[in-house]
Amino acid sequence: MLVVLNTTACVSSKSFNELDVKYRQLKSDYDALASNNSNEIGEKNKLQAQLNALQARYDATQNERDQFEKDLGMLQKNYNQLNAAYAALEQNSSKALEENAKKNRALLEALALKEEALALENERLMRLEADMQERSERIAELEALITAKDQAMTDLKNAISKALIAFEGKGLSVEQRDGKVYVSMENKLLFKSGSWSVGNQGRNAIEQLGSVLAENPDIAVLIEGHTDNVPFSNGGKIANNWDLSTKRATAIISILSENKAISLNNLTAAGRSEYAPVESNDTAAGKAKNRRIEVVLTPKLDEISKLLNGN
Repeated sequence: MLVVLNTTACVSSKSFNELDVKYRQLKSDYDALASNNSNEIGEKNKLQAQLNALQARYDATQNERDQFEKDLGMLQKNYNQLNAAYAALEQNSSKALEENAKKNRALLEALALKEEALALENERLMRLEADMQERSERIAELEALITAKDQAMTDLKNAISKALIAFEGKGLSVEQRDGKVYVSMENKLLFKSGSWSVGNQGRNAIEQLGSVLAENPDIAVLIEGHTDNVPFSNGGKIANNWDLSTKRATAIISILSENKAISLNNLTAAGRSEYAPVESNDTAAGKAKNRRIEVVLTPKLDEISKLLNGN
């Protein structure tokens, strides 16, 4: 018996360590996806701010161009007046003619400079318009992608709620927040105390959830096991709450993997032990809420990442 117990403990420890390493890697990937989702919103806001700044620059440049045109008109008017004066004075004296000639040359030079500046401002306006158009199109693409992702998650949430409507009021809830869908199932629906074997009612709920996930292959599925803060002390094959939460998450993965239409690449199991409570552990009701399986459904962000990277 000692040999059997030692062998079992070693296998459990090795399994736990492997799952823990995988969980840390997958948690890192998960955090990166969450960060990417936040970055895409930040990039959209940044582009909108840049667009607003370009609009302000465009308006200012257009005002400068209008002023140049006004100045050009005034110079043309002065030039015409001096031309008339020059014609009138041409007969009076050579000195007057020389002065008028100097003024005319100065006006012509100023006129040429204004025309050159106006041409440069028109070219600048055209570049600004092209830049604004490009940024507007990129913002529109981002908004369309984000809207499509949000709508897809809303549709997924509604489909899951419809599929699991029979389990309402039995420790199951479905909600959408932060661009993700969360399916929370209390242990009373799934497991007996200290066990990671899923009961018939719980299996039915998981299978119903799996039928929806099979129709949504572009969704990443994170299965999180959670416990209350009461230390696990029954011994046997369970080392602690970490071990129990991980085994329960893995048990859910096992049931989902029976559905051959679900891509196993989309599934991740994680044990969170007692460290992500949703209620206080000071009451029995709070502890019951904390003993749960949480299925976190996240849209894949490949298209948005490509757009943000300029691909």
